[in-house]
Amino acid sequence: MTKQQQFIWAVVIVVVLGGIYWWWSSSESAMIDTSSTTTQTGAPMIPATSANTIGSTGTTVPVSTTITFNGSVFSPANVTVAQGGTVTWTSTGGDMWVASDPDPIQNGYDGTTLEQHCAPGYTGVAPFDQCSAGTSFSFTFNRVGTWSFHDHLDESVGGTVTVIAQ
Repeated sequence: MTKQQQFIWAVVIVVVLGGIYWWWSSSESAMIDTSSTTTQTGAPMIPATSANTIGSTGTTVPVSTTITFNGSVFSPANVTVAQGGTVTWTSTGGDMWVASDPDPIQNGYDGTTLEQHCAPGYTGVAPFDQCSAGTSFSFTFNRVGTWSFHDHLDESVGGTVTVIAQ
């Protein structure tokens, strides 16, 4: 095999591997919550407003991102942000009530129950809970891990936020 043929094969392999990586990273970001009774297909990717490069691998994860709620599904349902990153949920289909799992106590993120962290005068750690219905909610994730959430008005609708250490 000539050097020119070797070069052409190397370019073809790089292009194929790049395409596979792009497809894999796109499909991983658009995954849906399979425990939900709601099916979502073709979820649009919503770009992050900024990104951080994490660790020696050079992986770039968004510092903030937006999830849209259309009244029946979150899109994208699963996102990844850097530690200290903010996720904003915006509804285009009426009220929503973003709350951490498990339902109905919502204590999965900070260990406090709905009754504790949504009580008037609560001064503890910021809960991952909207605490009432509305059309917009933002939360800054300081804890690393994968945090599942749901719409407290329809517990069958939800997703996950994965937080990567900086």
